[in-house]
Amino acid sequence: MQTFDLINQANAEYVERLFQQYQQSPGSIDPEWRAFFAGFELGAGGRSPSIVPSVGSTPIEGFHGPLAVEIADLVHSYRELGHFVANLDPLGHNRNNHPLLELSEFGLSLADLDRNVGADGFQGTTNGSLRDLIERLRVTYCSTLGVEFMDISDKTQREWLIQRMEPIFNKPALPAEQRVEMLKQIVCAQGFEEFLGVKYGTAKRFGLEGGEALIPLLNQIVDDGSALGVDEIVFGMAHRGRLNVLAHVLKKPHETILGEFEGKLVADDEGDGDVKYHLGYSADRTAAAGRKIHLALSFNPSHLELVNPVVEGIVRGKQYYLRDDNRTRVVPVLIHGDAAFCGQGIVQETIALSEMPYWRTGGTIHVIINNQVGFTTMPKQGRFTPYPTDVAKMIQAPIFHVNGDDPEACAWAAKLAIAFRQEFHCDVFLDLWCYRRLGHNEQDEPSFTQPLMYHEIAAHTALREIYSKRLIDEGVVTADQVEQMKAEARAQFDKAQSTAREPTMRAPVKMFGGVWQGMTKAPPDMSAVTKVGADVIQRVAGAIRNVPEGFTVHPKLQRLMDARVQMAQGNAPFDWGTAEMMSLGSLLLEGTAVRFVGQDVQRGTFSHRHACLHDYHTGQKYYPLANIAPEQAPVALVNSMLSELAVLGFEYGFASSDPRNLVMWEAQFGDFVNGAQAIIDQFIIAAESKWGKYCGLVMMLPHGYEGAGPEHSYAYLDRFLALSAENNIQVVQSTMPSQHFHVLRRQMKRSFRKPLIMMMPKSLLRHEMSASPLSELTEGAFQLIIDDPTEPNRDKVERVLLCSGKIYFTIHQARQKHNAGNVAIVRVEQLYPFPQKEIAGVLAKYRNATEIAWVQEEPENRGAWTFMERRLRRMLPDGRVLEYFGREEAASPAVGSYKLHQIEEHDIVTRALDLPAPPAANGQANATNGQSAQPPRQSAVEPSTPQPAEAVARPA
Repeated sequence: MQTFDLINQANAEYVERLFQQYQQSPGSIDPEWRAFFAGFELGAGGRSPSIVPSVGSTPIEGFHGPLAVEIADLVHSYRELGHFVANLDPLGHNRNNHPLLELSEFGLSLADLDRNVGADGFQGTTNGSLRDLIERLRVTYCSTLGVEFMDISDKTQREWLIQRMEPIFNKPALPAEQRVEMLKQIVCAQGFEEFLGVKYGTAKRFGLEGGEALIPLLNQIVDDGSALGVDEIVFGMAHRGRLNVLAHVLKKPHETILGEFEGKLVADDEGDGDVKYHLGYSADRTAAAGRKIHLALSFNPSHLELVNPVVEGIVRGKQYYLRDDNRTRVVPVLIHGDAAFCGQGIVQETIALSEMPYWRTGGTIHVIINNQVGFTTMPKQGRFTPYPTDVAKMIQAPIFHVNGDDPEACAWAAKLAIAFRQEFHCDVFLDLWCYRRLGHNEQDEPSFTQPLMYHEIAAHTALREIYSKRLIDEGVVTADQVEQMKAEARAQFDKAQSTAREPTMRAPVKMFGGVWQGMTKAPPDMSAVTKVGADVIQRVAGAIRNVPEGFTVHPKLQRLMDARVQMAQGNAPFDWGTAEMMSLGSLLLEGTAVRFVGQDVQRGTFSHRHACLHDYHTGQKYYPLANIAPEQAPVALVNSMLSELAVLGFEYGFASSDPRNLVMWEAQFGDFVNGAQAIIDQFIIAAESKWGKYCGLVMMLPHGYEGAGPEHSYAYLDRFLALSAENNIQVVQSTMPSQHFHVLRRQMKRSFRKPLIMMMPKSLLRHEMSASPLSELTEGAFQLIIDDPTEPNRDKVERVLLCSGKIYFTIHQARQKHNAGNVAIVRVEQLYPFPQKEIAGVLAKYRNATEIAWVQEEPENRGAWTFMERRLRRMLPDGRVLEYFGREEAASPAVGSYKLHQIEEHDIVTRALDLPAPPAANGQANATNGQSAQPPRQSAVEPSTPQPAEAVARPA
């Protein structure tokens, strides 16, 4: 029978199964389908009809009805399940059968093997017998390459793979010269590891022994990628095999690598450096087709999978400045370990980002070096799934499982992977089954924990010998030619070592090449001219209010839009949200692109930003900052998925790839930065010192004690200050909108880039005292410290209070109320780099002040106190005393009771201003500066912050 529309529109195989079920038990299926099949049989004139399962299927001679369905089922099942019985493990631990692939599962028996059944949708040629069909299916899907692709819902992607795999049974006929070249690569890869093992036996190198097929696999991606229009590949990988990849894929000179072992390199740059198997490298290379391609391996710390989102961000940044809108010119390749790939959450977070519009890179090729052991942990202890790649099914990507002892299958899988990626712009996974001939590192004894496995490995023939024998047996090469390859490789390594033993300069790191041309290291003076004209402010404000015709702004937001215009005209002081919009808008008009992401950045967690407007009636979105002027730079203000670790890693990578973009990440609450701490420690803090890599990423972390409890108060300021050294980062806690305006502009108006960590306010976003006139945006610049604006009589000031952040306004209001004229309050707006000269200059003005104190709202073991204390003590003149006013040490960042928060805050203010102690109340203890607890004082000042609204808080 011919197919018709309903069958074509539905899943034909599903319909076939339903029909079979109908024939066996009509009452077991849906009534609509039951009526359909009844009519179908009636139309067949009483015959047993056969529904053709797919276009191009061949009717089966002698088989009717259900039997035809079972042959289609057979083909489908091998496509779906064949990988389970594939020859994937070089050590031989493979499954020989699967219950769902038994003949009986399809209503067939051994007696049917020689019956003529045709191909029934299988794209490879057969002699028509069931026996030959099964043999061809097994060759295609159960040999040294197993493929998972039938859970992909995209029909076009499935058919694309089928049409490339089945006609050649997943075994392309490779030209002899390509096979010889692959053998040379394997000889060099294995020879290099053996050379290092002999010459530097006690050094860690995390060698590739057992996984040498990775080299021809990666080289195939490079060569085919170049032929398919790829201009650049950015690699990310952990330790294992890294030196081999550097040498034989990126072509880093052997003498440079060996020089790192010899320790003869002379440093020509500043910083602390890193171990050899963390280092990155980049170079141009001529691919097989004669076309140049740029290869880069990203620097990577010991946190194995941490580099994943960083590479993705670098690639996205490169695609941006190359105008690679189709995302085909720059390709990310990530090389994973099997245990880390399925064990570390950042892998899943990065995979999830791959399908998000503002984080898409057009597809990543993931290569899993499947050692079948993680350090000392076997797979059954490290995961509950059959494969480490099972986490990839969350995005329905094709997965190629390949035996590392078959380099030709590895190369074919790589060829399919890069072609699929270029065609469909989505991720592909290559699961390279191999083994680790030595321990986790070369000093380990793996047989302590895996004795049986390592008996097998010791007896297993190395890939070089396996593949050379194969080519010799097939007449492709001779044994003498193989020996010559080995001798040439050894001579190359010996020559490189001779060169490496001579004192030489370290390979220069191109810190300011390419898009970084013109950038410099940070000078002592890190200031910048950041003021703008009033006309620019008014232009940005006007664009914010001028929404498209027919667009209805939320009634409450319309008042905010109008107020922002009034601020720009000088009729009202600027609040934080408006000052920020003016800063970003002015940068956009000057040609600086802005990328601002976070979990709620469009509205702002505290409903202060509203950078994206939603039509009150239709929900349509409008971005005012994207519509200031036709000539402006692009802007992306995007709410991210609920991730800190991967998203921050991505933004770091983006910012490090191009210094011309202002890249900003905002945490929903500052304490959520905990979820991204590994990226902060390993990359943001230390990349400049370790690797000479610069970055201007801005991190905005809401911070401030509002009585909201321990999880919504604190951005771990002390942690950032403890990590500050060698001018590696900038840590700022601004108290005024104008300061926020200038510090953001300062970030892009200098010839260098440093990460900027901003402790952002919450209640201050609308505080009447934290507002700035227009003149503070059109004049001045970012102030490292702000002297007391009340200008107290300096001769009468006996105590100078240094502080940072919201606590200033709390103390100032109490001082005004109690007329404490003998106290001056100085704000430290930039905590690091430490503004020693500026603080010393201000303190010198208060020559009669014998008490200098640091005041903070955080507990004594948190906040800036431990950072400031030793610096302030070193610079205090003789005769002056340094004091601390704040909460006692505490294990938790903040108390959970709003009332107790108020008591503690009032106590800090009372002691800082030396106000009379109120009478004791209820016998409760209160926070002190390390002295014995005193009875709680009555409020010396009205609470400075309102009860926090739970409506703006994400559940912790």
